[in-house]
Amino acid sequence: MAAVSVSATAPRRDIESLPDRLRQPMPSSGLRGWIGPLAVGLIGAILRLWDLGRPHAFAFDETYYPKEALSLLQYGYERAIIDNANDIILKSDGNWQALNLFKDSPAFVVHPPLGKWTIAVGEYAFGATPFGWRISVAVLGVLGIIMLARIVRRLTRSDLIGTLAGLLLALDGIHIVMSRTGLLDMVLAFWILAAFGLLVIDRDHTRGRLAAKVRAALTHDTEPSTALDSLATGFGPTFGLRPWRWAAAVALGLACSVKWSGIWFVVAFVLMTVVWDVSTRRAIGVKKPWTATALRDAPLTGITMVAIVIVIYFFSWTGWFLSADAYNRNWAAGQPASIIPASLRSWWDYHLQAWNFHVGLTSEHAYKSNPLSWPFQARPTSFFYESIKDGSQGCPTNNCAAEVLALGNPIIWWAAIAAILHQCWRWIGRRDWRAGAVLVGIAAGWLPWLLYLNRTIFTFYTIVYVPFVVTALAMSMGTMIGPSSASESRRRWGALGAGALLLLIVLVAWWMYPIWTGQVIPYEQWMLRMWMPTWV
Repeated sequence: MAAVSVSATAPRRDIESLPDRLRQPMPSSGLRGWIGPLAVGLIGAILRLWDLGRPHAFAFDETYYPKEALSLLQYGYERAIIDNANDIILKSDGNWQALNLFKDSPAFVVHPPLGKWTIAVGEYAFGATPFGWRISVAVLGVLGIIMLARIVRRLTRSDLIGTLAGLLLALDGIHIVMSRTGLLDMVLAFWILAAFGLLVIDRDHTRGRLAAKVRAALTHDTEPSTALDSLATGFGPTFGLRPWRWAAAVALGLACSVKWSGIWFVVAFVLMTVVWDVSTRRAIGVKKPWTATALRDAPLTGITMVAIVIVIYFFSWTGWFLSADAYNRNWAAGQPASIIPASLRSWWDYHLQAWNFHVGLTSEHAYKSNPLSWPFQARPTSFFYESIKDGSQGCPTNNCAAEVLALGNPIIWWAAIAAILHQCWRWIGRRDWRAGAVLVGIAAGWLPWLLYLNRTIFTFYTIVYVPFVVTALAMSMGTMIGPSSASESRRRWGALGAGALLLLIVLVAWWMYPIWTGQVIPYEQWMLRMWMPTWV
């Protein structure tokens, strides 16, 4: 729904219908609105939790984060790891309290602690096993599917499109692989999606309160053309307390406490929610909505949300502050005295060292990928590969392969290129705020990496904006089906087209699932799944 300005000279019907246009009713209520999200969540759970302990090995950067999580459990900070830690862990019974994996010296790590604490929860409950260090991430992946279905349902006011978005996420390979791997990126993606959903709720509630004020004004004023005068005067009405916006800031703080790339979403989402306030003021006829928002809302919004993010991020480092032996913890002791506490100066210097590491990371890697290629999934990351030539592990021949390839569902990603262009047209040409919101999520997750084309980066970084990619596709498929007011023939052919695309996505997910989950298959079968030479 595009924002609609209402002036004193607007037709009577436009003013009287304004409350409904400020906040459209939800498509359903109660259990009905949960059936679709829970159904696609169940599909996602089966695909992500089945045989989660395979491969019984460290997949890609699992060689770092699960062990750092164990160190957090034992010491509260990350210690240096002994050389043969991998073998010890994989051959143990998973009892993390009995493992002796760490040196006495602290380790220099370049990511904040929260993602590793998340992994540690699973290890605490289920042991230092592949299942243990993956289960927390997998649960967040499943919850993300349900959450996206509910968010898109609210965004589009459609049970169908919401469920479709959740199903597409459940069937995407990047999301499946990252949900089944003990890395930080799924944790980051979860909190970013949560922040987006909370901001959508905030928009709904704010406009709902304003709609109630408009109805009250219309009730007490017999002349609709003057009913809004008091609301639209000057800077317009105040929007009151915004607890959902504060909750979104908490989620963004948690995202930044996993990886610093969450900062891009802080900037993008703060700007997005301020622009939504502008459109709300414009909708009731405030003459200078940008000026009004800039003077009344934007400063407080920015200061409050950023302050919450900083506080949450700071407290995520509690273990480091409480551990006298943590890396760089006592750096300030050898520096000139200052009114700033030594622990804060040491913490800040640690961040400078981590920043220099990140911006200077240009070492070559076999699976390094250019972000310009990400929409095409041209160079996916192989997390695990094993060649099996002795007929073991259930191999039916003398030449098998087992791989975990972080490859998106090709049909989803390739179709999404057209869908994203379609959403750009809807945002620019039709002023559809929903399209703009989805594009903000994609832009915040993708465009910043274009500033670091020489850095060592990987295709699986797309996990943070995969939910927005599938949402764009779901919304475009909804357009393909057509509105309820369209002719029966139009909707029939549209449904057939959307259904055919969905069927192809399901078939490709079934075909690619073995190389998303490390299943042992004949080498010839593995090669049939390598559609591009750059996938090998």
